[in-house]
Amino acid sequence: MNIMPHRFEKKVEFFVKRFKAQCYLDYSSDYRDSIFLSGVPRSGTTWLSDVLNYKGQYRYIFEPYHPKEVHLCKNLNPRKYIRENSQDLEFFKIANKILSGNIRSYWSNRFNTKIISNKRLIKTVRANLHLKWIYNTFPGLPIIFLIRHPMASTVSKVKLGWKRSLSGYLNQPMLIEDFLYPFHDEMKCAEERYLASGDSFENHLFSWCIENYVPLKQFKVNDIHIVFYENCCVNPEDEVDRLFGYLKEDYDNGVLDSINSASKLSRKDSPIMTGNNLISSWKKYVADEQMLRGIEILRLFQLDKLYSHESMPFSKNIDLIMNDSNSNSKNGKNVSNNLPENP
Repeated sequence: MNIMPHRFEKKVEFFVKRFKAQCYLDYSSDYRDSIFLSGVPRSGTTWLSDVLNYKGQYRYIFEPYHPKEVHLCKNLNPRKYIRENSQDLEFFKIANKILSGNIRSYWSNRFNTKIISNKRLIKTVRANLHLKWIYNTFPGLPIIFLIRHPMASTVSKVKLGWKRSLSGYLNQPMLIEDFLYPFHDEMKCAEERYLASGDSFENHLFSWCIENYVPLKQFKVNDIHIVFYENCCVNPEDEVDRLFGYLKEDYDNGVLDSINSASKLSRKDSPIMTGNNLISSWKKYVADEQMLRGIEILRLFQLDKLYSHESMPFSKNIDLIMNDSNSNSKNGKNVSNNLPENP
């Protein structure tokens, strides 16, 4: 059997896909024509981006900060912390290109279906630790911050076999000084246990806490739009109304269909594919001792005010986290920002 034609067809198909991903016309370079969706991995950001773009009205830029997939970010630390008023000119150049749509990457454009556009939806799980810097440096940029139960996110990562070292956080002195010093010893112990056992469960929980704690402590309640994944599942009409109200965009009932649809990256065993409960299916994968340790870690960061062993968040407590005057952090160092002005 001659398999050469089949191989040739596969190669042609591959190059056609790559070519199509580069075929678009983005005729706005104003960063304010972008929507910036940020969260942690396995928190539902791809799903929420499908909800936001249910009409296909936005050019969709997927994970542009990926250092292994996007040449522009090849030297970028995916856990990079930037102080909110930092003069990081190199990172400014990267962020400005992404937010203005001046990025051509098969990886980031492969899910885009909008050929001609002047509006963009940028989705990333690698920006939480410099989200306040983005907010300060690019004023007027709509920012949506998605939060999901730490156990649900952690279970999903563990099932995928993802490993998580905390070295990317521990090796950033400014991050430790500004936010993580009170947790430094606990993090080091967790990292030692991970290196000895290879079990990432505890480290994934620490990572979730860090990636949510830092932006929540930096922002005021109304600075950005916060979405709880679980609230979207249980009260979709209310959450959609809040979401599109923030964006000052109209919507129709079609958006509710997108909420009940699987994302482009949903696994075959994900709850939305199997029909299991979207907000509580993680419970059957978490042992009692893991749950107890998880609550201990959340309590360290005061994030037990948001999540517990229950499936639903205490979302009304968000202002207690964001406006807590007894925060363990220094809330970042203020440094004069002399970066180039944006239009």
